[in-house]
Amino acid sequence: MRWFRSAVLYTALVVGANGAAADVASLEALREGTLKKLVFSEPREVSQIAFLDPEGNEHRLGEYKGKYALVNFWATWCAPCRKEMPGLEALQREFGGDTFEVVTIATTRNTLPAITRFFDEIGVTELPILIDDKSVLGREMGVFGLPTTILLDPDGNEIARLRGDADWGGESARAIIAELTDGD
Repeated sequence: MRWFRSAVLYTALVVGANGAAADVASLEALREGTLKKLVFSEPREVSQIAFLDPEGNEHRLGEYKGKYALVNFWATWCAPCRKEMPGLEALQREFGGDTFEVVTIATTRNTLPAITRFFDEIGVTELPILIDDKSVLGREMGVFGLPTTILLDPDGNEIARLRGDADWGGESARAIIAELTDGD
């Protein structure tokens, strides 16, 4: 049954979720530069282990169902994370809304003051502060290096992953997200 469900979900991606005309081959063709490391896969379920917001409220990746979510695992001490964060914010500014959202989750030991200082230092104002301080979600999701970015489809399944930093504000990333969201 699980195989059948995965096949159906993969077919939905190929045919195009939300009416988009995107298929894996056309998305892969849009990968250039650092986005060549973005690996598309058959949809697979993601962990629903809780992570926290600054007020201590629990959240789960399932909350992003209904839209594409670009989930970025990062840390305050990670130099490549610092480098790519402004690009993630640019992607959120351009595409964030009903069909797409960038979700930034600080994993490992990151204190709230350190996270806030990190965002202030690099001028990030539009990305969420979410915390996986013991890396429980990160480990469950197979995040073994930072940054790691995982693309979720509107059904809440992982459909692509990129290990390491990337130019998320560049043309290639923007073209991929535009193709997925049908320009919305």
